Amino acid sequence: MSDSFLPVPRRRFLSQLLAGTAACSALSMLPRHSMARLPDEDQPLYRISLAQWSLHRTFFAKKLDPLDFAKVTREEFNIDAVEYVNQFFKDKATDQEYLSELQKRAADHGVQSLLIMIDGEGNLGDPSPQGRLQTVENHKKWVDAAKFLGCHSIRVNAGSSGSFEDQQKQAADGLRMLSEYAKPLGLSVIVENHGGLSSNGKWLAGTIAMVDMENCGTLPDFGNFTINYTTKEVYDRYQGVEELMPSAKAVSAKSHAFDAEGNETSTDYRRMMKIVLAAGYRGWVGIEWEGGTPDEYEGIRLTKKLLEKVRAELSA
Repeated sequence: MSDSFLPVPRRRFLSQLLAGTAACSALSMLPRHSMARLPDEDQPLYRISLAQWSLHRTFFAKKLDPLDFAKVTREEFNIDAVEYVNQFFKDKATDQEYLSELQKRAADHGVQSLLIMIDGEGNLGDPSPQGRLQTVENHKKWVDAAKFLGCHSIRVNAGSSGSFEDQQKQAADGLRMLSEYAKPLGLSVIVENHGGLSSNGKWLAGTIAMVDMENCGTLPDFGNFTINYTTKEVYDRYQGVEELMPSAKAVSAKSHAFDAEGNETSTDYRRMMKIVLAAGYRGWVGIEWEGGTPDEYEGIRLTKKLLEKVRAELSA
């Protein structure tokens, strides 16, 4: 029977069935990480968070107490999610009183704690088995701290030495051990492109694939693609982000300088955010201002304004 002669309810049913089948087919083609991040109709394409490193000069100069990071994030920038950096409270990983106060102040200002960026605890790709084991042990307290604060991840460094393949195997081994510790706690271990081979998109994507754990992923940073500062070897940032997005659990919008039209001078944010969204990512995008001029507060505001402008354009 021709569809045009079907009773209206049945025609409507078949139409809805076909639409649902098409939607399921489209979902099956998305990266595995993105399945839970599809946007609701009333949700923005992405939400904006603030990385604590954006204020690193202010913190290092002791002009701001790390405990007040959430307050400043809300009151100065009207941002409701933060990404901590362990360097600013390095000796507080197991200090329950301090962590409780950090958690309380975030809650008081309606600010969500997303992750902790970990530095200074060793490289998870240490070439020696003993070195990797020690690095994993060093990171466990930060997994526990992140769990206490309500974060979803810790960001780690996967530096190593040796051949391309050896470094992959060593880094994958360390990442797997730490991810196995974090998994029962509901925490993820994510790797940023952060110098060395970790700034090679193919290397890092391959390393995460070798780990093969759902709670081990990446944190693509728009700007950290210098592999060797001595030889000036730089990986293409757009290719790198595209390669890292299938396993991304956070995104870092690095910024250094802006032109008169409010565009970041090193990164085409429109092009970059199209890459991010094309991967099915609908999570947080963290502001990470690293420029010298203007000051940190204005740099953060300019980055936020650009992210909001690009979001509005892409939403339209």
